[in-house]
Amino acid sequence: MPETPFAELTPQTAPATSRRIMEATRQRLGFLPSATARLAVSPHMLEGFTRMSAAFEATTLDQLARETVVLTVATRNECHLCVAMHTRTLRSLRADEALIEALREARPLPDARLEAVRVFTLEVLDRSGAVAPEALDAFLAHGYTAEQALEVVLGIGAYTLSTLANRLTGAPVDPELEPFA
Repeated sequence: MPETPFAELTPQTAPATSRRIMEATRQRLGFLPSATARLAVSPHMLEGFTRMSAAFEATTLDQLARETVVLTVATRNECHLCVAMHTRTLRSLRADEALIEALREARPLPDARLEAVRVFTLEVLDRSGAVAPEALDAFLAHGYTAEQALEVVLGIGAYTLSTLANRLTGAPVDPELEPFA
């Protein structure tokens, strides 16, 4: 297999404009994920994902709903690294194990409200945003808003960017994430 052009950079070897984000990521997570080290090859990509994911984190969706969007995209796009990373996040939140397993296995969730998020996320992806009125109504019927429907789209965008980039660069699951893989 040919060597990848996506080397794992360090804050010392990365472009200067990637270094700040790399260090902030290391501080926040306690380690520098291989995905970040590979995305650093493109400071624009690294910054774009960082800004989009921060914007998604600031939405009105609660944290479990946001993680539902992320894991739905990650399993659909077969990003094993993302599945491990966000399984770790859900376990740190003490999310129900049945919820985590259902998300990882891309099957219906035991929580009806979060299942509405999962189904709506898949509908947006499968129909390229042109969701049927009934699908939007079903999402709204669970107490979500039009604003939150658009926030789901933001999450889909951020994590489609991440999952595709991680697969392109061949970023492996980090040792810190192996227990969650």
